Amino acid sequence: MALYRNKGDCINMVCNKERNKRISLDKMIWCKIRYYQQLYDISDNDLAARLGVCARTLSNYDKDAKHLTIGNIDSFLHLTSITLRELIDL
Repeated sequence: MALYRNKGDCINMVCNKERNKRISLDKMIWCKIRYYQQLYDISDNDLAARLGVCARTLSNYDKDAKHLTIGNIDSFLHLTSITLRELIDL
C-alpha cells in the first residue's frame, strides 16, 4: 500500500518532473483512492474487493492507472458510500 502523509504527498506522487505537465484524470482519481485507503486504514485486499479487482492489480494501478475503469470507480464509490465529488475534494 502506498503511504501518503497528507494531500500534498498524494499530488506530488503523480506530478511529473515538469511541473507544467497536466496530471491525467485517471492518475488523480487513483491517487485520491489510495489517499482514502490510508485515511480509513483499508487493507489492499479490502480495497481490491471494493474496486472489483485482485490485490495484485493495485500495484499495476500505482505504476499506471490508465486501466482503472469507470466501473471500478463506481463500485468503489458505491461500497464506500461517498460521491465522486467527495473523493475528489479529499
